[in-house]
Amino acid sequence: MLEEYEPRSAQEAVDLERVRALVAAGDPWNRKLPLHVTGSAIVLHPPSARVLLRWHQRQQAWLQVGGHADPGESDPFAIALREATEETGLQDLEPWPQAAQPKPIHVAVVPVPAGRGEPAHEHADVRFTVAPSSPDSIRPESEKAALEWLDLRTAIARTGTDNLRESLERLSALLAGQCG
Repeated sequence: MLEEYEPRSAQEAVDLERVRALVAAGDPWNRKLPLHVTGSAIVLHPPSARVLLRWHQRQQAWLQVGGHADPGESDPFAIALREATEETGLQDLEPWPQAAQPKPIHVAVVPVPAGRGEPAHEHADVRFTVAPSSPDSIRPESEKAALEWLDLRTAIARTGTDNLRESLERLSALLAGQCG
């Protein structure tokens, strides 16, 4: 999947090369590495052009859902889908746009602050877009992990990270192309 992926910015090209080197070196999912791969999902409701963001207490920011591979997992889309289901309660998530093989919308290396007994490290985040058919059935996984549906413009303004803004802007352009 990463061999076929085309970066869309100079920063993404640098990040993608770091991820490819990590994959070539062995177990890119190993959480003990200072840089390891994660899978995440931007949850989109296409009819309303809204995205679902989650409050991340550790990052102190509104972000997409996603996370680490469980033992034995190695498919970034499957990891993103599992994490999205766990973190949102949405049981009917599908790749968007529909495709036989879901493709990432963005590959970004992001800093993660120290916490919960872990030192500061980086995630090589492979991001996908998924869509529910029942968007109102969201259920946060905890009281500290609030979920909020936002129109894309508000989501772009609310996020505190440039790399997620880039993902959301890409999604906005893709959505406009699907509807236009």
